[in-house]
Amino acid sequence: MVDEPGTISPLRAALTCRCPRCGKGPLFVNVLNMRNACEVCGLDYKFIDTGDGPAVFAIFILGFVCVGGALFVEFKLGVPWWMHVLLWGILTPLVAVFLLRFLKAGLIALQYKHKAEEGRLSKE
Repeated sequence: MVDEPGTISPLRAALTCRCPRCGKGPLFVNVLNMRNACEVCGLDYKFIDTGDGPAVFAIFILGFVCVGGALFVEFKLGVPWWMHVLLWGILTPLVAVFLLRFLKAGLIALQYKHKAEEGRLSKE
């Protein structure tokens, strides 16, 4: 499978949250809101359908990190319960938002690279 000229790697597109074709235009308007098209190359983002994929991956990754971190902090440092509430109540949502951003950009880049689209019974 030969990539189009100018296509960047999905990993680079995910880490920088940039257009999967040119790698220059930003993918998001604010933190997680998608743009309609790339400002640089004009790629229309209507093909994007990540669904619940980024959320599922984020739940598993975040659950592992937060539970492991909470167990470490509890048994190595012995902090009181209110410190857990304060620490994980602030840290978990912040990490979740940034993790969702990178996972969503990564799935979009993979979807573009592999030309994934909705299944059809016949070609139109």
